[in-house]
Amino acid sequence: MGDFRHGVEAGANLIQAGKISVEAIAPYADLIGFKKDSGTSFLNKSAEERIQTAVLTLDKVLVKVDDIAVEVDAAREHIDKINPHRYPDSIGSRPVGTRIENLQKEFDSIAGLFVDAKPFLKQLPSILGADKEKTYIVLFQNDKELRPTGGFLTAYAIFRVNQGRIKVERSADIYSLDDAIKVHPAAPREILTYHKGVSKLFVRDSNLSPDYPTSVKYFDDLYQQAANKVPYDGIFTMDTHVLVDTLRILGDTEVRGTIFSARQDARCDCPQVIYKLLDEIDRPVAYLKADRKGILGDLLFAIMQKALGFSPSQYWGPLVQDMLKNLQEKHILVNLNEPGAQESIEKLNYAGRIQPFDGDYLHINDTNFAGAKSNLYVQHAVDSKTTIAPDGTVKRELVITYKNPKPHSNCNLEDGGGLGRGGLCINATLRNWVRIYVPKGSTLGEFKGSQKKVQTYDELGKTVYEGFLEVRPLGKSTVTVTYTLPFKVKNEKEYKLLIQKQPGTVGHAYVTSINGAQWTNGPLTIDRLVKKP
Repeated sequence: MGDFRHGVEAGANLIQAGKISVEAIAPYADLIGFKKDSGTSFLNKSAEERIQTAVLTLDKVLVKVDDIAVEVDAAREHIDKINPHRYPDSIGSRPVGTRIENLQKEFDSIAGLFVDAKPFLKQLPSILGADKEKTYIVLFQNDKELRPTGGFLTAYAIFRVNQGRIKVERSADIYSLDDAIKVHPAAPREILTYHKGVSKLFVRDSNLSPDYPTSVKYFDDLYQQAANKVPYDGIFTMDTHVLVDTLRILGDTEVRGTIFSARQDARCDCPQVIYKLLDEIDRPVAYLKADRKGILGDLLFAIMQKALGFSPSQYWGPLVQDMLKNLQEKHILVNLNEPGAQESIEKLNYAGRIQPFDGDYLHINDTNFAGAKSNLYVQHAVDSKTTIAPDGTVKRELVITYKNPKPHSNCNLEDGGGLGRGGLCINATLRNWVRIYVPKGSTLGEFKGSQKKVQTYDELGKTVYEGFLEVRPLGKSTVTVTYTLPFKVKNEKEYKLLIQKQPGTVGHAYVTSINGAQWTNGPLTIDRLVKKP
């Protein structure tokens, strides 16, 4: 009877949360496009007027977010008190106990996200310029040329937002920003050691840290020296997955006479928008292409205008869901100057932060330095093995396998930066700088597979093992690393491992096992906490 009572009370809390939400939205339903009327409603407004109306309405709706959060949290407490172990695993072919346990975990995750999102939701009207104009830099990362925060910085745009009215002040390739800096500093050790023919630090190579806020500081140090800099309130970084997912919802979009689509293109075995952007930006030609990477900024703006041109009841739901997925999977990273807003972003894990953690920790960070766009094809598999000795000593073994199943492109990076035979150089030998972040104080046993001397040092509150390897087209390379943790655990139940995903990656294959027993097996699409099932 106790479980039944908790279920009923949880349901009552959720009904009340829904009632509060409806009451908050109802007075503005026609304004934001969820209610049809006969006259001058949201549906008859321009794209700019629609987003402005939505933004100016947000603060009125969000006054109830605290009340909604209280009901959701109360529902979570009731659901958590239900004991799934009182029930059989299944009745016939129908799962019972395991189903209840899975539902508890799913609701905990959803409720926790909503409660954690409350500070962000309260900041959202301000972020969108409800009180005063805000200026944001949008950086585009090409994840097919993987870099520490998700990809090579290839283009940027500057957006101004004033009460929801969005204006693009500038969009251009990242090289134009580098050209606006008179004197670039000498390249740091990492670039001199692992890059190819680069002796200066450029904006396009500034995202050197896997910790996004740290990389933003590197970017800003250079940006402040640019002749065309403008003050800004935050930086949003996105990769190609955001473009593909958005085009999949909105359909084909034309920019500068070129149609961009999410459909698969046989020429690269990738979405057509990826091939067309690479073709526009990277194919060598016998004439000068003006602002060759600025097309990315134009495409982002065209997509934004197209999205705002639809009624929210038609497309905004899928677009918001898609944005949340890309934030969770680190295809979108956010860094805001206002401390309260940034704190809310970090609490949601949307800031690309290397997290402190009380337990075992793993982050594998790969950097493609002058290896064409081979990350479009290179596959990663990680076999993570933990052995807990009787005395509590924890030993770890990582086997990281890189495989490129595609042939070399019709180009030659060795003579003239891809000019070669005039082909579009997508796939070539991956030149990969790899860093493995583990608990600070861990002791390295061995690091096999690096083609350069292995480096060990402390950074970002972790110990780092650093190496370098090449992966050739139709080839495979393997790195094996063993180390001992700086602490002991009593037993398997006490052991826990946080694995943080690298931004820009689609989900490397991970297998984790403890004392020979497999605990997880599947793609790493978001940060994952591994503990005894």
